[in-house]
Amino acid sequence: MAGAFQLLRSNDLIWSRITRDYLMGERAPPNDLIAWNADATRLPYRMHSEYLRKLFLNNDLAAGRYLVDGKPISLSDIHTPMFVVGTVLDHVAPWKSTHKIHFLVDADVTFLLTSGGHNAGIVAPPSEVGHSYRVRTKAADATYIGPAEWLSAEQPIEGSWWPELAKWLTVRSGEPSEPPGIGIKPADRQALPDAPGDYVRQ
Repeated sequence: MAGAFQLLRSNDLIWSRITRDYLMGERAPPNDLIAWNADATRLPYRMHSEYLRKLFLNNDLAAGRYLVDGKPISLSDIHTPMFVVGTVLDHVAPWKSTHKIHFLVDADVTFLLTSGGHNAGIVAPPSEVGHSYRVRTKAADATYIGPAEWLSAEQPIEGSWWPELAKWLTVRSGEPSEPPGIGIKPADRQALPDAPGDYVRQ
């Protein structure tokens, strides 16, 4: 998965790094984002190929062609309020494409556009300076506006977008409670092992 997405911006994400690291011997200093990004997603072969071909390449979900148990899934059947995040420099999911969720679902959509790219824009911890975002909620019955008009209408807000999500969730959540313990499980499921989990030993 990581390799497929690196190929989308191979000049920046593959060749410039190889040139710097290998040919010039100038390794970039390690940081938490690079370490996190190197922890690639593990997917079964079929899931990986279906995800890339059907959801990414052919965009079957948005077109109403994606099947689950032989039946097509329609995004217009979603009526639950949504919080959708796009990033200005995203090379995997360009923000103008994610903005299309406004006319694909019949729901209230809070769309947030944050600075940064596919990884750094999403991680954007509140403790870091230099982040900004724009946000607007469109009611399900409100008139659609395109991405260019949306961008010009919303002023940037300095800071990380995470507190905005926390506020959105708080309005729609019940009273806080303690999470269930690791050993507590439904009758039909095995208890989760202690951190870091069994996968690291495989």
